[in-house]
Amino acid sequence: MSREGTIVAAHGRHYEVEDADGSRWQAVPRGKKSLYACGDRVRLEPLGSDQARIVDHLARASLLYRSDAFRQKLIAANVGQIVVVVAAEPAFSDELVARALVAAEHEGIRAVIVLNKRDLADALPAARQQLAAFAAVGYPVVELAALRDAAPLAPFLTGMLSVLVGQSGMGKSTLINALVPGAAAATREISSALDSGKHTTTHATLYRLDGASALIDSPGLQEFGLAHLSFGEIEWAFPEFRPTLGQCRFHDCRHEAEPGCAVKALVASGAVARRRYEHFRAMARDRRT
Repeated sequence: MSREGTIVAAHGRHYEVEDADGSRWQAVPRGKKSLYACGDRVRLEPLGSDQARIVDHLARASLLYRSDAFRQKLIAANVGQIVVVVAAEPAFSDELVARALVAAEHEGIRAVIVLNKRDLADALPAARQQLAAFAAVGYPVVELAALRDAAPLAPFLTGMLSVLVGQSGMGKSTLINALVPGAAAATREISSALDSGKHTTTHATLYRLDGASALIDSPGLQEFGLAHLSFGEIEWAFPEFRPTLGQCRFHDCRHEAEPGCAVKALVASGAVARRRYEHFRAMARDRRT
């Protein structure tokens, strides 16, 4: 008899699936393709006491992923919120933050930015300055020191399936351990079950916070390609551009050197941060047509 469940850990072609009864299944997909992400809803065909085959893929509400010209890398499915984690130290890429936010906007996913290690007073002002352009657009920036207290983030997670995204070294694992008691032990069990023998950040894992809230920890990343987005999708994903989209003198304006560009007028007036415009141009350069 088939069962429906949620993928709570994903590593290559091996998945851990939790069904409605709370039972855990070690599952593999039917066929050679493996197009599932942590958070996906699937239908299982049991093969043994805790072994199963994935036989159907249930509809998704959202899919967060990154891509380059050659491949896609799935991050999480069915999430309602992305939590982008940066830190006062080490230095972080604000362009990577911008790219993650564009991917979230495209999928209709809410976003919040966490500035970790706020106790590093000397490095904090520069980190705040890097995030000022995002805060000006309306993205919440939550400051905390995960080693001491992760409570400031808790209200943003209530009633949501969220995914943590960030570069390596930003403290995502520390944040998970602060928010989810026993997370490290749970991760070791999952790694053993999936026969990966890997560290927590090598595969995506879903943790239950309560009956209505859950958090997916994703592997650290150093780039966030958006090759799957068109130019129009990228420009729309900048909320501050939207009031003027379609108002440029030329309908195919690329917001570069064209006269009568409404977006460049916003930048010139200070209504749009120049750094945000620079992020947009960087993304538009490697877009597909």
